[in-house]
Amino acid sequence: MPIPGNPLAYTLVYALETPRGPVLVDAGWEHEDAWDALSGGLAAFGMDVADVYGVVVTHHHPDHAGLAGRVREASGAWIAMHRADADLVRAFRAMVEQDADRAWMSDSLRRAGAREADLADGSHRRPVDPPAQPDRELEDRDLIDVPGRRLRAIWTPGHSPGHLCLHLEDGDRIFTGDHVLPRITPHIGLYPYERTDVDPLGDFLASLARVGDLPVDEVLPAHQFRFHGLAARTRDIAAHHEARLAELAALLTGEPRTLWDLASALIWREAWPEMSLQSRQMAAGEAAAHLRVLESRGQASRRSDDPLTFTAR
Repeated sequence: MPIPGNPLAYTLVYALETPRGPVLVDAGWEHEDAWDALSGGLAAFGMDVADVYGVVVTHHHPDHAGLAGRVREASGAWIAMHRADADLVRAFRAMVEQDADRAWMSDSLRRAGAREADLADGSHRRPVDPPAQPDRELEDRDLIDVPGRRLRAIWTPGHSPGHLCLHLEDGDRIFTGDHVLPRITPHIGLYPYERTDVDPLGDFLASLARVGDLPVDEVLPAHQFRFHGLAARTRDIAAHHEARLAELAALLTGEPRTLWDLASALIWREAWPEMSLQSRQMAAGEAAAHLRVLESRGQASRRSDDPLTFTAR
C-alpha cells in the first residue's frame, strides 16, 4: 500500500483468512490511494473491507495505523495494539488538542541546538493526525483473536514503545512490522531528546535478541520484501548499531557539544546540508538514542539539557 511522498514507498499489509472474516496485520497510511490499494488487494482474494474482522497494528506510526479507523468504520472491526502504544496515542491526541500548532516540536529542536535558520522550512511541523484509539490493548505473549489460527503477540519495543512482532505459531511465520527489515534498519529515536527515563535503542537491541532465536521459516516485514534467515538478520542489525555507537563515541571529547552538532557530524545516507528539517529532526532523534546507550555504558556524559550537550566520560 503506497505511502505518498515517503522514500519507503509502501507498507506491506497482510490479511489472515478466518471463518469470521479477514484479520489484517497493519492497515497502511491514511490516504485515498492507500485505501484504494487495500480495497483492491482484498478484492483480488475475494475479500471485502466490509468483512474485516479485526486489525492488529504492529505499532502506532501512521504508515501502519493510519487507515485502521476507516477500516473499523467500514466493517465494525476491532483494532488492537500494545498497551504502551495505546497510551502514546492517547497522549498524542491530548497534546494536539492543547497545541494544534505543535510548537513543542520547535522547542525541542532548539533545546537540541538547532538554530533559527534550521527551523525556517517548518517541515518538522507537518500535521499528521493521531491514529484511531484501539478497542483492544495487548500485552506480551497474548494470543490474538484470530479464529482458527494461533497468532501470538511478542513485545519488541524500540522503534516504538509498544512495537509488536506477531508469531503465527501454526504457520511457521513471523510478522516483524518495522522491527526486522531485510535490507534497512528501522528508525530508533529518542523523543523528547533529553529524556533519561527511557532507552529505546537499549530496548531495541534486547528485543532483537528475543525474536532472533524463534524457530520460524519465513519473515514477513512491513517494508521491502519477505525473506528467510531471521537470526542472521537480527545479528546484522545489532552489529550495525554497535558500529554506529563507536562512530558517535569517537566524536565525543572533553568539550561539550550539542546534540545537533553531534548529529550533523555523523555519516548519513544523505548529506546533512541537503537534508530537510524533518530528516534532521529524525537524525537527531537517532543520535539521542545512541547517546542514551553510551551514557548507560559509561562512555558519555550529559553536561546540560538546554541546550542539550555531551562530553566523553
